[in-house]
Amino acid sequence: MDFDVPAYAGLFAAALVAATILPAQSEILLVTLLARGGLDPVALVAVASAGNVLGSILNWVLGRFLIHLRHHRWFPLKPAAYDRAVGWYGRHGVWSLLLAWLPIVGDPLTVVAGALRVDLTRFILLVSIGKIGRYVFIAVSTLWWTDGAV
Repeated sequence: MDFDVPAYAGLFAAALVAATILPAQSEILLVTLLARGGLDPVALVAVASAGNVLGSILNWVLGRFLIHLRHHRWFPLKPAAYDRAVGWYGRHGVWSLLLAWLPIVGDPLTVVAGALRVDLTRFILLVSIGKIGRYVFIAVSTLWWTDGAV
């Protein structure tokens, strides 16, 4: 297996940005790198997971320290998305963070967790479980599809 620094760095950056309020798709890059072959699938999943969890931590910080600015036009999270995430969190509690990987509601959930002062250790644990699980599923599915066996 080759250690392609630009590939791993690019995947980390894409996963980090994808976990923030900014739009990005790290899954496509992960699938591409896995299908190309020559890189360690476990390392790819670890790098993508680390970047994605770090991006969610940035969202938590945004919610924890800057949520009072959410009504400004430049704030990256729109009021409707924030309100939807608050409702979701209100219904499902801290366990909703296991679904932080979901499109549309996942990123706002991580901001809301910061705004509601969810313990950072608990936050990281729950978010990591969901995000790592998603990347493992994508990697196993891709390897099965491209190689016929994992």
